[in-house]
Amino acid sequence: MSLYLLFILGLEIRLMKRSCVNCYYYGKFCAFGKGKISSLFFKKGSSHKFIKDEITWKDILPDFLVSIISLIVGIVLLILKFNLLILSLIVLLVILTSAGNGFVRGSLACKFCKQKEIGCPTEQLFNKSKAKSK
Repeated sequence: MSLYLLFILGLEIRLMKRSCVNCYYYGKFCAFGKGKISSLFFKKGSSHKFIKDEITWKDILPDFLVSIISLIVGIVLLILKFNLLILSLIVLLVILTSAGNGFVRGSLACKFCKQKEIGCPTEQLFNKSKAKSK
C-alpha cells in the first residue's frame, strides 16, 4: 500500500515539476489546484517550454497505471473473496476514471482553461481528430 501511495506521490511531483511550473496557471488556482501547489515547491519555468512539449501515450501510461493497478487489485480481491463493497468500489472506479474524468475535463476543466487557448500538449494529444479536421 505504501509503495502504491509513493508511486502516486511521485507522479504528482513529476507532473508539477515538469508541467505545472511552465503552465499559465502557475501560482494560480487551476481546475485541480496544482498551479498554486506547484508554486509552493518549485520555481517558475517557461511558458514556451509548456507549449513546445509534446506528450505521447507513453508519457501518460504511468498515470493510467494508477487506475489499472487499483482495478487489478480489486478484481483479485473479488476472486479471493467476493465482497459487495469491493465490487461497488470497482464499478465506481471504472465510472470515475472513464465517464467521470471525461466529464470533468471536457465540461468543467479544459473547456474553460486559458492554457488550452495558448497551447496545451495534452489537449492536442486527446483531440488529434479535431486538430486534423481544422
